[in-house]
Amino acid sequence: MRQKILDLLSGKKVDSAPAFSGLIHVTAEGLQSEDLKFSDVHKDARKMAKAAASAFKLSGLPSATLPLDMYVEAEALGAEINFREDMEFEFPLVRKAAFKSVKEITAETLEPAKIMKQGRIKLVCDAIRLLKEDVGDEVVISGVIPGPYTLLLLIVEAGKMFLEMKKEPAAVTEALNHLVLLLAQVAVDYRDAGADFITIHDMGGSPAFIGPAKYEQFVLPAESLLIEMLPKPRVLSVCGNVTSSLSLLAQADADAISIDQTVDLAAARSALKNTLLFGNLDPVATLYRGDEAGVAESVLGAKRAGVDAVWPGCDLLVQTPIQNIAAMKKA
Repeated sequence: MRQKILDLLSGKKVDSAPAFSGLIHVTAEGLQSEDLKFSDVHKDARKMAKAAASAFKLSGLPSATLPLDMYVEAEALGAEINFREDMEFEFPLVRKAAFKSVKEITAETLEPAKIMKQGRIKLVCDAIRLLKEDVGDEVVISGVIPGPYTLLLLIVEAGKMFLEMKKEPAAVTEALNHLVLLLAQVAVDYRDAGADFITIHDMGGSPAFIGPAKYEQFVLPAESLLIEMLPKPRVLSVCGNVTSSLSLLAQADADAISIDQTVDLAAARSALKNTLLFGNLDPVATLYRGDEAGVAESVLGAKRAGVDAVWPGCDLLVQTPIQNIAAMKKA
């Protein structure tokens, strides 16, 4: 199955749509099987690798993803991260932004050679190497990075940033271009460490959230530049109902686009004729709250609609039952 997925990602025809994920899919059962606490896995390379491999070991789903949170780059840039040690299965959050204005993001403050040595970027690379040694012959490994706009949302005070988007759009565009250079270096390091492909998880930059006009003005140019700089394969993951903006997403020139459960699959298949389409099982209603029969039905529905690979629509809730992940693979 690993080879089949690699063939698909490289543009070759495969006999059927495989089920896997390039988004975060660590589970409570997987963590418990390795005697791990979720809040601890973000700070220890060996624990991070074990956690990432655990869903495959219990369910057979042939994929693993690192890192296990979306704040690695934000932390390296100076954002304060709350790892929520007092919560059992909750993802980290940004406690405090790194910058008060986009104008503070310059070539000097974002020198990649300096930033790459800060925070957890090296730790994630170490975890990818350990993951590769453990299950790399059996799974595909996704290195996840935020999109440039999503990262900007994480490191700049939101109110000031939105005001600057209206009054100083050129400064926002310049900041995004600086972030592209950093994210490209992170992605290359992830690939060098053993990731098979890169997933750009541009949650905050979805046209469903900021609107098609602002997406075209701010997000699309930065996404396109980042994708151009990355080694193939490159998957762009967006959230929300982007049915009316599919033609814009296609212009980013990713090798594949991952969509969520709110998107009309038939419309997506029609709009993305030259792009691989991944999706779009509901991570909450189907994979978390549903049962194996419901998962199987959703998988078959996605395949009938023409997806090239069956993916969850977004990161999985940590409490997602492992049998539902196994059912996703079997259907």
